[in-house]
Amino acid sequence: MFMELIQQGGIVMVLIMLCGIFALGTYIERSLHLHRARIRYEDFLKGIMNNVGRGNITEAITLCEETPGPVAYLVKTAILHREDAKEAIRSAVADASRAEISRMERRLVVIATAGQIAPLLGLLGTVLGMLQAMLPLEAEAPLIHSGDLLGGLRMALVTTAAGLVVAVPCYVAFNLLVIRIDRIVLDMERAASEMIAFLKGGFQDDAPARR
Repeated sequence: MFMELIQQGGIVMVLIMLCGIFALGTYIERSLHLHRARIRYEDFLKGIMNNVGRGNITEAITLCEETPGPVAYLVKTAILHREDAKEAIRSAVADASRAEISRMERRLVVIATAGQIAPLLGLLGTVLGMLQAMLPLEAEAPLIHSGDLLGGLRMALVTTAAGLVVAVPCYVAFNLLVIRIDRIVLDMERAASEMIAFLKGGFQDDAPARR
């Protein structure tokens, strides 16, 4: 049945299937990556702050390096810049945050593109199928057999349905990944703010800030 549908859809059906395969592979890879990237940042920060508070900077940095995800990387960046002014730490953390967000969003364009292209390919298959169905009408009119039309009509219907079957899950998958990334970004912002406040909490700001 499956191979029969591919044969009826022709090359357009193959292209739609490739879109679906690439989108599925990307979704699985990104899902695993984001699953590893999100941690319970409250517990992580507690351990980091305990180490930094006791002066165990090396242990704190090692813990950051051993912990996966962007939260640990931002905290490590803040620790490495702990001697700088608060604004300098914030700037360094912001730069690191943009790089981590870009890394999390990597290859999402594959899913978005597949979701946009699949229905267009389905529409292309519909047009080609209707053209294929119209050719016998011109060549054999007025004696037309229904079997001469069915091939083109099948191609039109199969490719249209396949395009929608691929596009809808692609949109759902893309939005699910975006939601997960947004949650991680929120954790990043909270962890960075708490870490910066902790690092500079025991220090006075520079003179302009005191005024």
